[in-house]
Amino acid sequence: MDEELNVTYLTLDWYTEINKYRYVFFFIMFTLYILIICTNSTILYLIWIHKNLHEPMYIFIAALLLNSVLYSTTVYPKLLTDFLSEKQVTTYSACLFQFFMFYTLGCSEFLLLAAMAYDRYVAICKPLQYQTIMRKTTVSIFLIIAWLVPACHIAVQAIASAEAKLCDSNIKGIFCNNAVYTLQCERSRLITIFGVVALVDLSILPMLFIVFTYTKIFIVSHRSCKEIRKKAAETCLPHMLVLIGYSIFFVYDVSIARVKSDFPKPTRIIMTLQIMLYHPLFNPLIYGLKMKEISKHLKKLLSQAKIFPCIKT
Repeated sequence: MDEELNVTYLTLDWYTEINKYRYVFFFIMFTLYILIICTNSTILYLIWIHKNLHEPMYIFIAALLLNSVLYSTTVYPKLLTDFLSEKQVTTYSACLFQFFMFYTLGCSEFLLLAAMAYDRYVAICKPLQYQTIMRKTTVSIFLIIAWLVPACHIAVQAIASAEAKLCDSNIKGIFCNNAVYTLQCERSRLITIFGVVALVDLSILPMLFIVFTYTKIFIVSHRSCKEIRKKAAETCLPHMLVLIGYSIFFVYDVSIARVKSDFPKPTRIIMTLQIMLYHPLFNPLIYGLKMKEISKHLKKLLSQAKIFPCIKT
């Protein structure tokens, strides 16, 4: 179970002869990782210190950004280590842990987006009941569900995979996700069943709920005054952009695992970069620029950073 697996990071077409430039790639990926940490952490810091951002919507955004940091940390440190190593290896147990973290955090993103959609629905469609419905207890329950339920679902698959017999030790990918299943001689019925359950419970149902909720919001806002329509657009558009971007990667990941589709090289490059770069940077960019209150505090912070040396001297 703890035997070393040869993780073939060099099997992707765009990694051809990467050994010649591995230090360059290391520097680029390390810079991007630091950028992801800094951008997400900055928005998290602003939400933490400003009391006017201690509202359900911003708390859910903070949870989403925290997810992005943890999500990237699941992939980048191992990837950076492999750039500096002559041979890319890992243990099966470490591979399963990465698999567990990758899908737990990934699925929790859908549940957090669903919670945010419900919050916007109550705020726009039932404004007089908002304070009664979206209490601190309600927000805490949503956060616990968003992180605990995916962890329980994916833990079953990870434990079942740990007991599976392996017929291969070569992972063709840049991290351990669905590629774990290709190592097994035969995928057990338990893994298949829980895979379908997790797909429905953690992805499809939340997506349907989000679409239904935003449809109701747009119908109500369309029938309301201009101010309500503006509020709906300002607060819902960023969430929809994040959902669309994340859903594209999700469909790709499921297609690769279940359908075993042979996507063309440009598609594989774009989708791999999305999980490693686009998506973790997309969240702070969207929420930092499109959310009015966050954008205001962010501009103030950047302004203070520029004049700080002058004040100090």
